[in-house]
Amino acid sequence: MLDEKIAFDSRDLDKQRLTEAELDQLIGESDFKLFLNTRNELFRKRNMKLHPPSRAEAIKLMAKEPNLIRRPLLIRGSQILFGFDEAAYRKLPK
Repeated sequence: MLDEKIAFDSRDLDKQRLTEAELDQLIGESDFKLFLNTRNELFRKRNMKLHPPSRAEAIKLMAKEPNLIRRPLLIRGSQILFGFDEAAYRKLPK
């Protein structure tokens, strides 16, 4: 169990959605598919596992449907962590 406290700024993506420009910048050169929430209804309904959207389409969908973004999304400098990954959180620089 993670005993250490991590200071962070929080953003409710349902109330303050990420824009397409913000998503494009966050994703950068990374694989955009890592940002998609595979448990999301839209992901399953559109069978995105077998038929992934293009990068541009995924960004538009995530901007419109924030629950399609895998969470929690933790950004520390240039490092981005998806989901709760205690081991990865422990490796973050203090």
